[in-house]
Amino acid sequence: MFRRTKSIIGLDIGSQAVKAVEISLEGPEPVVTGFARAEVPPGGEKAQAVAEVFKRGKFRSKQVVTSVAGQSVVVRYIAMPRMKDDELRQALRVEADRYVPFELDEVALDCQALRRRPRTGSDGEGATTDQINVLLVACRNQLLEEHVKLLQGQGLTPTVIDVDAFALANAWELCGLPGEGAAVEVDENGQPKAKEELGIALIDVGASRTTINVLCSGETCFSREIGIGGNDMTQAVARRLGVEIFEAEAVKRAGDEKKPEVQRAIAPVLEDLTSEIALSLDYVENHEGIQVREILLSGGGVLAPGAVTYVEQATGRSARTWNPLEGLRVASDRMNTEELETWASSLIVALGLASRVRTQ
Repeated sequence: MFRRTKSIIGLDIGSQAVKAVEISLEGPEPVVTGFARAEVPPGGEKAQAVAEVFKRGKFRSKQVVTSVAGQSVVVRYIAMPRMKDDELRQALRVEADRYVPFELDEVALDCQALRRRPRTGSDGEGATTDQINVLLVACRNQLLEEHVKLLQGQGLTPTVIDVDAFALANAWELCGLPGEGAAVEVDENGQPKAKEELGIALIDVGASRTTINVLCSGETCFSREIGIGGNDMTQAVARRLGVEIFEAEAVKRAGDEKKPEVQRAIAPVLEDLTSEIALSLDYVENHEGIQVREILLSGGGVLAPGAVTYVEQATGRSARTWNPLEGLRVASDRMNTEELETWASSLIVALGLASRVRTQ
């Protein structure tokens, strides 16, 4: 007679804004039951923005999933001999100093065996049938402790600390988006060619960094962070127009009569960013033997005028923004849905984090 309801809040603590999305399970169906966003004040503390978000959000839950990113986080894809999970963790503790540029007692380590077999073994030669791909993640304890302290200081309960790149993949899975598999083409005689695996690139352009996660058959096969983001575009607009940063940010988002000047200002930034994206996608295609045909863009940086078109033209691949709310039920009586839709493209990480409500 009564459906069990449980809720989790995905909290994306960015350098410029804090975003929170609450997802509740009403029976088996995930429902967006809360949303709030707050700017990090210039020179202010992120804790202020977190407090403001929870004041505005009126969330059901105090359980939070958040994520880390940046130079304190290391992600590696490693070819390892096939073994059991507990043996794999033990082996990686021994091998980790080859891949992690920190003292091992300074980091938390985790790993996951992947389904796709490696193309190249650990010796640089072709992989053998008894090898597997392993995802290794390490994060400095100091960063994790800072996150936990910040959340507990607000009376919140941290349940999981994830990585931004993998939150993108969880959001993609939550939305049930199509986009990759295997392509079958025919030759000039009409005979089928060998199947080619297709990948999809999830790219989130945040304020200070851009995060890439390439999926093949729904599983990560490449991830990277690029130290270019929306702030670089804003600074370029401020220099060109001779205005303060906060004015430049408003002009960049507005897309009004100054749109041509904004596009000219951010063009060099987009050129640098798309060059790095293209290099990344070319690398993963050559290294993994897949073809990345589509780019799904998210984050506040892609709201800049002409950004999506620039990425598409520069990389030679289809690109579009994606709305993570498509296909999700939203409890419209609990939040401002117009504001939610306005910021939808920048909520990918928060939604991906909150999607863990299905596995908690």
